[in-house]
Amino acid sequence: MKISQQLVQINRNFIICFIVSASLSAVIAQSLSEYESQITTTITIGTGYMVYFGIFSALFYLDNKNRYKQMKTSLIRKELLSMISSFGMGEIIYLVIRWPSLYYFLELGIEAYIASLISEVISTACYMMTVSIFLRKTKTF
Repeated sequence: MKISQQLVQINRNFIICFIVSASLSAVIAQSLSEYESQITTTITIGTGYMVYFGIFSALFYLDNKNRYKQMKTSLIRKELLSMISSFGMGEIIYLVIRWPSLYYFLELGIEAYIASLISEVISTACYMMTVSIFLRKTKTF
């Protein structure tokens, strides 16, 4: 099985973003632990999203700016559409797992930062697998 360099770069970016986002989400969750679980969960996930996609966008741009300069516009559109649909499926899986699991862990009385980290690990692993599978199945990379 041949591993695509682009897929390796994307997964590397996922891991970098995960580390930063998970760390910040844990801090946010702990600082909001006095509030209701649904408020803590929603704000923690929202903050994580902003950080994650901000960093991922910058890393993706830096990794691919020269590559896209050499590609035809139609190929770039096709690749980006495939990536957006793959990421979209991954996001659905991520949210279906992340919100309920974080809420559940908070309701169990687990420390907010630990609950956030556990929930983030589980949901990000499922996200990465989903996106990687869809990108390979659609032959994007």
